[in-house]
Amino acid sequence: MAVVRHETGRVKKGDTVVVLAGKNKGKQGQVIRVIHKRDRILVERVNLIKRHTKPTQTSQGGIVEKEASIHASNVALVCSKCKKAVRIGFKIHEDGAKVRVCRSCGEELDK
Repeated sequence: MAVVRHETGRVKKGDTVVVLAGKNKGKQGQVIRVIHKRDRILVERVNLIKRHTKPTQTSQGGIVEKEASIHASNVALVCSKCKKAVRIGFKIHEDGAKVRVCRSCGEELDK
């Protein structure tokens, strides 16, 4: 199975994203974790599932609600200036640093 790795490089941990497709369409949240090998991301309070866990020495057990991963192509980054879902471009500074920019307003997303 061929894996296309094109979306996860654009979204980083801590970014605010909006879900574009699926049952959670329209929800916003911060990225908790990026899984590059599978092109998936975990977004805070989005795509919640219920996990039935057994009690262990450290945890009580019971029904735990946690986030499940969603595919990176189903989210878009939210620009801090535009306050909307935007496409991402890249710009290279004179010192060789590669930064992400908003395609709508040109604002740098990496501070």
